Amino acid sequence: MAAVLFHLISLFVFLLFLSHHPTPCFSIGDDEVLLEFKELLLNTSAIDSSWKKGTDPCDNNKKWVGVQCQKNVIQGLLLGGVGLSGDLDVDVLVSLQGLRVINLANNSFSGTIPEFFRLGALKSLFIDGNRFTGEIPGNFFSKMLSLRRVWFSRNKFSGKIPDSLASLKYLSELRLENNEFSGPIPFLSQSSLTSINLSNNKLQGEIPQSLSKFGADPFQGNSEVCGKQVGRECKAAGSGEKNGGSITYWIIIGLVAVVLLVAIFFRAKRKDDHFEKLEKENLDEAVKMHIPSSNKRSMSTRTSMRSSRRGRSRSGSDMGDLVVVNEEKGIFGLPDLMKAAAEVLGNGGLGSAYKAVLGNGVSVVVKRLRETNKLNKETFDTEIRRLARLRHRNILQPLAYHFRKEEKLVVSEYIPKGSLLYLLHGDRGIAHAQLNWPTRVKIIQGVASGMKFLHSEFASYDVPHGNLKSSNILLTANNEPLLTDYAFYPLLNNSQGVQSLFAYKSPEAVQNQPISPKSDVYCLGIIILEILTGKFPSQYLSSQKCGTDVVQWARSAMEENRVSELIDPEIATSKDSLEMMEKFLHIGAACTENEHDKRIDMKEAIRRIEEIQI
Repeated sequence: MAAVLFHLISLFVFLLFLSHHPTPCFSIGDDEVLLEFKELLLNTSAIDSSWKKGTDPCDNNKKWVGVQCQKNVIQGLLLGGVGLSGDLDVDVLVSLQGLRVINLANNSFSGTIPEFFRLGALKSLFIDGNRFTGEIPGNFFSKMLSLRRVWFSRNKFSGKIPDSLASLKYLSELRLENNEFSGPIPFLSQSSLTSINLSNNKLQGEIPQSLSKFGADPFQGNSEVCGKQVGRECKAAGSGEKNGGSITYWIIIGLVAVVLLVAIFFRAKRKDDHFEKLEKENLDEAVKMHIPSSNKRSMSTRTSMRSSRRGRSRSGSDMGDLVVVNEEKGIFGLPDLMKAAAEVLGNGGLGSAYKAVLGNGVSVVVKRLRETNKLNKETFDTEIRRLARLRHRNILQPLAYHFRKEEKLVVSEYIPKGSLLYLLHGDRGIAHAQLNWPTRVKIIQGVASGMKFLHSEFASYDVPHGNLKSSNILLTANNEPLLTDYAFYPLLNNSQGVQSLFAYKSPEAVQNQPISPKSDVYCLGIIILEILTGKFPSQYLSSQKCGTDVVQWARSAMEENRVSELIDPEIATSKDSLEMMEKFLHIGAACTENEHDKRIDMKEAIRRIEEIQI
């Protein structure tokens, strides 16, 4: 009896210990799974430095490139536009049970389509812009019942479009354009379907009535497709064929009805089905996590809203407080940030960034600056206040800052839509689809306007912006660009910090020559070429061994009169604007001239951009 009692007490103590000491959140073996997946890949330099055995792919301080996590569970592989090729071992990914999104777009994969159907819980699959060939089996999607977004465009797929797409009852986006699909368009009746593009294939026959709401654009470039949408009347068939067609039509309708009834029945019987209970795709939102405790120790927990208001005065701020320099979004202090759950947004060259939702409902971004530890408070305060006084529609100003010797934070407004980098190369959804030609012109002109303003305000700086790249261009709901991470050059006090600025990727900086305002011009040129080509620039990466060297590509194409090849296929359909696109490409090339003396200056670049009117 005593032994039994001892065991019960031991079990109780063990369970009590577990309740206060949760098991490690790192799923053991996830690193081995991803490394095994990587083993057959080629051109992996973009991920080599962070994908290390024995480390946590979801570690917020050393997160693996392209790995998206939710509550320390791997939910997404976002490896679009990083130059990958080789073999895709889907089998090894099956053990990642939380995997919901795979983005391998704009890489160099080839061959027949991998067995993605083995990943039954996937919600989004982006493999557009590769070199896949061959037919896709008709039942390919029959076991992927959670799939919502299918982007297979800009490959060389052939054969019929798989009928099993009709079984995806949550399907919202289907992009199959610029392939070699043939045969009839499948009958897709999902009410969830909001975006479809089947253009530039070899499809035949009548456009199903269920797809008539999408108009003509999704079906252009298929010479044998007919229907009211494309202005081509379908050839009349003989009476026997009509009757046969009518009978076939009603048979199909009947079968669809039976299938739907069976599906509804089984759904009611299987309420506990894992994939039926999947909620909205978590990767549409930022990944939630609390600010690490080490960060919290560096923030004074004894500060109050009263002291934060005192902090607005230049001389009355406590060293541990949050100094509000722009009251447009209200007054808040460190306690407000401490109470808010933080979401990791990224880890760039200047530091890591978090999103926090304050008690008043305002969402802010908190940026921890790494390389400013030798800066005194007076200098830091002067520079941040100067940035906060800026007023321009394409400039995002800081709202507040926190200064301690070992911790410097800059707080700004959170822009939900995200960065140009993400929308061009990461998100392949509705937001990306909005990047049509007029929108891209608007972005280029907005960026140019913001740069013109900065080069006027900070004309005395060696480099007025210094860190212009697509990840530092945020887009408002109306696709108005907002420049961030600008004018930080005076805040950085060592070579490592300074060289993390993108201006230090300009040819003169690489050749150990002084940077200048023309270094910003080079960065602007990269932006223009990136927007026009839709390619991820290799210039953003230290090794430059993946992505696309947009500068060299543009130069070669122009010398050989192949300018049209540079245009992103997604905007190339705007044929009446090709002349304007070429003008922008020539501006981008002039801005990225390798020789500093031959490169145009910012004033001339802005003048040329402003001359182009859509």
